[in-house]
Amino acid sequence: MNPHPPAIALIGPTASGKTDLALDIASRFPVELISLDSAQVFIGMDIGTAKPDQATLAQFPHHLIDLITPEERYSAARFRADALRLMGEITARGRIPLLVGGTMLYYKALVEGLAEMPEADPLLRAEIDATAAAQGWPALHGELARLDPETAARLAPNDSQRIQRALEVVRLTGKPLGEHWQAQARPELPFHLLTFALAAPERRVLHERIARRFHAMLAAGLVDELETLRTRYHLAADLPSMRCVGYRQVWEVLEGQMPARELAERGIYATRQFAKRQITWLRALRAAGRFNGEYDLEESTTPAKIRNEVEKLITNPLAFRI
Repeated sequence: MNPHPPAIALIGPTASGKTDLALDIASRFPVELISLDSAQVFIGMDIGTAKPDQATLAQFPHHLIDLITPEERYSAARFRADALRLMGEITARGRIPLLVGGTMLYYKALVEGLAEMPEADPLLRAEIDATAAAQGWPALHGELARLDPETAARLAPNDSQRIQRALEVVRLTGKPLGEHWQAQARPELPFHLLTFALAAPERRVLHERIARRFHAMLAAGLVDELETLRTRYHLAADLPSMRCVGYRQVWEVLEGQMPARELAERGIYATRQFAKRQITWLRALRAAGRFNGEYDLEESTTPAKIRNEVEKLITNPLAFRI
């Protein structure tokens, strides 16, 4: 017998249709939505993060949206603590937590916990930063690919924060991040979690969705949004908020580092690369047996299939096992 209360996760690559499906579920079942998106935590970053609009949020409130300013940082550890607290509160209200988003690191942290890592080494970090200044972060990404190929495959060549930390760990310990994870005891997730993964089997379909959405973001005022944020806050290119896909490319335009005419093309390409890394995460999670089902939203029957699974979970949560 599984004594844990039920919860639902809806994950997948960017532009795969997670939000629309989550809203459909929320309109039919007693769930509360928790954002599983590391970019939507930032106040004022609405267009480029595809954050639900105010009318939608008024009808379907989302937890863990608009938590901090773009000047601040939000970690996977903080997400796990916040999510578990909220999931407990939602359960106490007689409702079911529904986590929705594409930040796979957050999902992994929630279901597997966080490994104990060596503390930051200021001298080593300064050395890594100096190398990055001289050679660029892609060069350090190449080094990480040699020392820890599994982690490097999940990171963008310019993801300075995560590349720095992964290199720091492997240089300090001689072990890649994955070995540290494997050596740790896994805390049990105190919820019976039903996970749906959304994916478009044909990459072309996902690429078309990404292109349409990025053009729509530009038309909705993405450039103006970042210009406003730059006047309101003390922002820098290396902040996590400004490394978010889309915002990084707009930043480069505003700084004169890229012609405005290239913004759409470069933004779409960066988003596709981001989706590719999300799919890499999904494959690893699938191999670990984390999914109860994987679905293609291009199939007209998918929403009904997922609604049926949610209804079964609500009426008989013991029928599902990870």
